[in-house]
Amino acid sequence: MNKIAFFIITMLLISETTFSQIINPPLGRIAVVADGNSPDPDDLGGTAVSLALLRSAGLADRLVHYSHSCDIVPSNRISKAAEKERHALMQTTCDGTARRWGGFDHIDFIDVKWNLDKAIEDLAKAINASSEKDPLWIVEAGEPDLIGLALDASLKSKHKFVKVITHHPANDQTGEFYEWEEILAFNVEEVRIPDQNILLKVYEKQWDWAKNHNDHRLNWVWLMGKTAEIDNVVKFQKGKWDCSDAGMIYYWITGANINNGEIQPAVYQVKEMLLKYVENSSEEENKTNH
Repeated sequence: MNKIAFFIITMLLISETTFSQIINPPLGRIAVVADGNSPDPDDLGGTAVSLALLRSAGLADRLVHYSHSCDIVPSNRISKAAEKERHALMQTTCDGTARRWGGFDHIDFIDVKWNLDKAIEDLAKAINASSEKDPLWIVEAGEPDLIGLALDASLKSKHKFVKVITHHPANDQTGEFYEWEEILAFNVEEVRIPDQNILLKVYEKQWDWAKNHNDHRLNWVWLMGKTAEIDNVVKFQKGKWDCSDAGMIYYWITGANINNGEIQPAVYQVKEMLLKYVENSSEEENKTNH
């Protein structure tokens, strides 16, 4: 066997065993705070992929808070009519993905701007339930204001058990009420990874596998990303399928900063995880029906 053939076979064997090795989350629960009612519509695809990844990894039950439309004071770059549409689309993305993929009956998906008190109470409750052996990981997929408001409303003694995952200063520094430094002043742990747009904001064709698949769950995920692509508020999404915020979910699923999580996941890794789950669950369903 020549060296090239040996290398190819080795890579194939590694790829076959990779999936069982990458799901290695740290201790604790996870919460997500997304926007989507801001000028950038990428949270539509990001939310669909995030929920699908958690379900595929068998970790849906560890999601204890998911809120969206956290841009409490949106900019004038988006009209009131377009913002209202985004609220509805974000709720649809949350509810539609949860229904199709299953596993999320234990939580409510909360619109922050329209249900601010409820969102603060829900996230503060998750913070207060934290401990050394059961920390809370908050994924900052939008402005930091809700995180700050919930920290302010929660027990100070619990803040040392809170970790905030972030990947982009565009989220960190756009709060109307809290600067990023003020979030860190609550004595939470900052968990910063590289910009996830690098490998997860891609040309549409890289998601044709989900578009053309015969499983409705993958079709739905693709449709949410496509809905963001055809959005007419911004131009920078044209031709692109963007689930960049879901990179933080993938990072947590694969270990975060405790178990050497994947800090720069690509579409092929997301694809592998989702396809593996869809194939396995379809097989189980067929066995049940027969």
